[in-house]
Amino acid sequence: METVIPDRLATLGHPQRLAIFRLLMRRHPDRLPAGEIAGALGLKPSTLSAYLAALMQVGLVQQERAGTSLLYSIAMTEVQNTLDYLMRDCCRARPELCAPVASSRPQGQTAMPDRKFNVLFICTGNSARSIFAESILRDTAGDRFTAYSAGTKPSSELNPYALEVLKANGHDISLLRAKNVGEFSGPDAPALDFVFTVCNQAANEECPAWEGQPISGHWGMPDPVKAEGAEPEKRLAFREAYGALYRRITAFAALPIASLDRIALQAAVDDIAHLKKD
Repeated sequence: METVIPDRLATLGHPQRLAIFRLLMRRHPDRLPAGEIAGALGLKPSTLSAYLAALMQVGLVQQERAGTSLLYSIAMTEVQNTLDYLMRDCCRARPELCAPVASSRPQGQTAMPDRKFNVLFICTGNSARSIFAESILRDTAGDRFTAYSAGTKPSSELNPYALEVLKANGHDISLLRAKNVGEFSGPDAPALDFVFTVCNQAANEECPAWEGQPISGHWGMPDPVKAEGAEPEKRLAFREAYGALYRRITAFAALPIASLDRIALQAAVDDIAHLKKD
């Protein structure tokens, strides 16, 4: 470990390699194709390939083949080993010397308090998917959760197809509006317990550093706004997005949150991302 740590730190010392590392950390445990990484960070394919190779060489990123595609993800065990080594060696195992690192690490024995939780759903436009999620959670488990939604680049108005689906499923749309994610940071913002991204573009963007370390998850799905075809095909795309989110959110609401520690709860949130619409 003494020999690999300097190489890992030197590799992360390059701004664009660090940006790739941070993106893959935000998307963990997802595996991303190179094209998505390049698009999110504005890198040329040849440049990205060289940076990924450097990160893989020092063991911070891993590559897997899925069919004809190569997918990249964080080598989390090695990242944790690196942090553990720095904590023991540089901080001499004294938490007070590296308090930000020590205090940010989840305590497996600590369960979430039994109270009403604040949940924020984020997508880019806040016009369809995150609005679906906010409405579903509010109407299915509003006694246990306060649901919010926001966009990194919010639309000026909500998508009419999304509103049509919400009304057809009995949701009150009168209070819904597109909101900027900035409304949920700062001293007057609600204290968030959970933050979920529901589109890949929003998950790939830098969001505010949330106060209180809320549990986060990525429940990405195709954007129904981009559906092509005639009116029936477009409406079907919105219904399918609603159905997929409904299944994930009802599974989330059914979790015994007060009896789970943060590690178990994070694992459950990650597992929900793989649920599909029936």
